[in-house]
Amino acid sequence: MIVRLVIAAAILAVAVAVAWWLRRRRPESPPRDVYPVPRQLDRQDFSRPEAPWLVAYFSSTTCASCQGLGPKVTVLESPAVATCELDFVQRRDLHDRYEISAIPMIVLADASGVVQRAFVGATSAADLWAAVAEVRDPGSTPEPSLGAFD
Repeated sequence: MIVRLVIAAAILAVAVAVAWWLRRRRPESPPRDVYPVPRQLDRQDFSRPEAPWLVAYFSSTTCASCQGLGPKVTVLESPAVATCELDFVQRRDLHDRYEISAIPMIVLADASGVVQRAFVGATSAADLWAAVAEVRDPGSTPEPSLGAFD
């Protein structure tokens, strides 16, 4: 009888430990299709998750095409727009989590983390800024499809 109680207690302890571990681990990254741009971001992974908009710039110090894009992104910082540069060496965890396979990559996400626009490769400041203006105020630019997926 005591042996059975000890076995039951051990099984219960293992079950509690597994349940605790499952609760503490991070959720899997959001599913996405084969397109190289993630369609959904977890805003808690980025600076200022309370901001209505996020401009995330995935880069690398060894990327020649990335040179000069940082200031184009940083200038967009405002109370409504959070910006962040995610260098591969410093934030490899997020590059891996979102399966970033091409850099430079700039994604514009809304408050829910849904990616509204994206640029893969070097882009002009005018195109980037116009895309941000368009997602914030639809119909405000002459080229509303800049950075659109489809």
